[in-house]
Amino acid sequence: MTRAATVPPPAATAPAPAGRSGGTGRPRGDTALLGLLGFAAFLLVLELVPRLGLVSANYLPPTSEIAVALGELLGESRFWTAVADTLRGWFLGLAIAVALGVVVGFVLGTVPVLREFTASTVEFLRPIPSVALIPLAVLLFGTDLRSVLLLVVYAAFWQVLVQVLYGVRDVDPVARDTAYTFRLSRWARIRHLLWPTALPYLLTGVRLAAAVALILAITAELIVGAPGLGNEINRAQSGGAVDTMYALIIVTGLLGVAVNVLARRLERAVLSWHPSVRGEGTR
Repeated sequence: MTRAATVPPPAATAPAPAGRSGGTGRPRGDTALLGLLGFAAFLLVLELVPRLGLVSANYLPPTSEIAVALGELLGESRFWTAVADTLRGWFLGLAIAVALGVVVGFVLGTVPVLREFTASTVEFLRPIPSVALIPLAVLLFGTDLRSVLLLVVYAAFWQVLVQVLYGVRDVDPVARDTAYTFRLSRWARIRHLLWPTALPYLLTGVRLAAAVALILAITAELIVGAPGLGNEINRAQSGGAVDTMYALIIVTGLLGVAVNVLARRLERAVLSWHPSVRGEGTR
């Protein structure tokens, strides 16, 4: 859960023809329509599987019944309170993880001795799944928000840290030597050399961390019992409200899609100067 994948930042690619979706060659409108048709087909399968008796409706209600349960949830203040609790834990945990990842990443990345000194510790801690810390979180903080934050921060921190370390390491050696030749201060090197190079990596780490943070926030609520959508899913399952349980699961999926869309828009806005993003703007 906490294993941080190293994903390269957007690469500079040649712009695709205007109005075309990169990779497929299809117009963007057609790509979005195909995506919606695929999701509609998925919902149709979920409707037919229980009605044809392939799976008991007691375990998998038809889509229409889940939609009714979702409509009822939307009118309950309890549901919106749970959504707010989940988003609060996700946002605070992600913000703390990003801040720590940037600071620690730049410190370790710019001090070779310190980076080598901590390398084994980082490689030891990074693969530990956040869920393994659940007993510790409960012992320290019980079932309140701090338990969720502990798990979210631990999981998201490594995503950001690893990307920042790779970004700092990717600085052009010629530009670095030139900066030393002109005797730029440490702050000037960070501002004009390290930061522009590491920023695409950092935003990739933030995008990955945002998804991981949401997963861990809901997992913590589900297992620890902290307030939020995960806790509501557990309550619905325990009470036999299967359709409500699936409705809540769908809400978590929609939140994941929203988080991914927001992260990509942030990436494009901040990296508007990057060749790959400028290329997208002409498509």
